[in-house]
Amino acid sequence: MMGPPTPPSGRLSYPPSGQAHPPPGSYDWSQPRNLPQDTLRREHGSMNPPESPEYVMEGNSRRSAERSRGSPHYHAQRRTSSRTEFDGPYQILEPPSPQAVAAQDKELPQLPTNLDAGEQDSILHKVNDRLSQCAYDFIAKHQFRVPIEQDKRPVKVPSDREWTEWVHLLKRLATTRRIPAHLLYNRQIKQLITVLENSLEMRHAAKHQSRPVKDDRNVLQLISAGTQVAKILRDSSAMQFLDCLYVDTEKLILERRGRRVRFANP
Repeated sequence: MMGPPTPPSGRLSYPPSGQAHPPPGSYDWSQPRNLPQDTLRREHGSMNPPESPEYVMEGNSRRSAERSRGSPHYHAQRRTSSRTEFDGPYQILEPPSPQAVAAQDKELPQLPTNLDAGEQDSILHKVNDRLSQCAYDFIAKHQFRVPIEQDKRPVKVPSDREWTEWVHLLKRLATTRRIPAHLLYNRQIKQLITVLENSLEMRHAAKHQSRPVKDDRNVLQLISAGTQVAKILRDSSAMQFLDCLYVDTEKLILERRGRRVRFANP
């Protein structure tokens, strides 16, 4: 005589067709431990096990909905392309005293200007031409690549490119790590771009004839900026030329200044 059938546990399964189903009275439905797990979960209000992804997602969604209906919630906004650090938390500095503001707003003092516009143009053109030659020699000596541009003629002489274009080419060679540090003075590869950018004002000053006359110190500063370019590119002849130009310009300025002082005090 066969014993009673084993109560089902877990998922219900059905016998293949042709086999008899167990009689209903042979199961003890009073024992909850023998009920299918899905039935027990429905009775206790949990459809999925806590560790299942569906349960986690459902729980998170329910909690998010409850928070949105209840107390206010805060979240970090995604920074768009038009937002900058000035759109976030900021502070305003305390303004200077009225006395300091009054002193700052006075008319600017006139710096000495002893060179006329023609003399300044001649000096700055000399700096520009010598720097173009310096850049041309540096790139040609070390056989760096010069990209061919359709709207420009191939480079054969330094004047085929403006100084701004030579600066752009040198900066691109530096940022793409095509210039070895040992080719520069004191291996100052990081300072090269700053030195080049400091010389850009000289090119604009030499190109635009309608600009206002510069003061003496500004002219000397532009010559000095060009000298630093020649120095970092290790061009001795260019350094000597620009240094002599600086000395001659400073001497001319001092002579003009002394002459004006004698005329003012006969």
